[in-house]
Amino acid sequence: MRKTEKSHPAPSDQQWVHLNGKLVPKAEAHLSIYDHGFLYGDGAFEGIRVYDGNIFRLEPHLTRLFRSVRALGIELCVEKPVLQQQIAELVRKNGHYSGYIRLSVSRGVGLGLDPAHIGKTPTLVISTEQLRLYPQEMYENGLHVITASTRVPPSVCIDPQIKSLGRYVNNIMAKMEANRMGAGEALMLNMQGYVAEATGDNIFLVSGGMLLTPPTTDGALPGITRQAVMDLARDMGIACRETSLTLYDVYNADEAFLTGTAAEVIPMVSCDQRKIGEGKPGRITQRIIAAFRELTKVDGLKV
Repeated sequence: MRKTEKSHPAPSDQQWVHLNGKLVPKAEAHLSIYDHGFLYGDGAFEGIRVYDGNIFRLEPHLTRLFRSVRALGIELCVEKPVLQQQIAELVRKNGHYSGYIRLSVSRGVGLGLDPAHIGKTPTLVISTEQLRLYPQEMYENGLHVITASTRVPPSVCIDPQIKSLGRYVNNIMAKMEANRMGAGEALMLNMQGYVAEATGDNIFLVSGGMLLTPPTTDGALPGITRQAVMDLARDMGIACRETSLTLYDVYNADEAFLTGTAAEVIPMVSCDQRKIGEGKPGRITQRIIAAFRELTKVDGLKV
């Protein structure tokens, strides 16, 4: 996480959250025990990063959120420009100019599965926090990864393009597998055996100078950082292709790295005890990391 610029005020001692359109002290922000997000994982969320007062790619994040809630049949009672204003207001209020922003939406309040039995007012929470998925040495030396036995759910169950609350219990179980194995992360396969994603990140391979990444149809979330890397690769003259990948492709890649809002871009140097390439962060990976860090300074909403 980068240091906050000196021109920004220090973080406030009193921290706030935006709860259903109102600023509320964090200690006083409470949800109903019958909130559908708490009861059934019935909702969607977004994680967003702010870098030195620049909310990175806020518009794509909100677009994905609105698409997720539409797919879930949730009517979000706020327009996108208003939501942008609320996020910026909270960042300023908390003095949170470098860190993580979380948006959580649930269908609303009511006991029972049937949405017809609850009100049509969703719960919307915006909060700020510090979050780091991996220690610094993993960014410098690379991640050692295993393949989880837990599979991503097929789209006939829940479309992986929806960033839903309930879907992530699978990812949590896969992360627990990685922890038991002493690995930094776990890859998740789909039901056909193709690589989908890691527990909280998208995956890229470098093969023959080309970037390869699984398509969303194979179970990959349409990651905002994933798209940023694909855009950077195009601008840098590096070919990038979405294609189905197997573990064979992973084991034989020249380089590999993971991408995500919280993770940013992090090298991956082994999988299932097979060394990837030279077993250290590769040249193209390092170029992508450097370019991404520059992009976070300029691509977003300044607050």
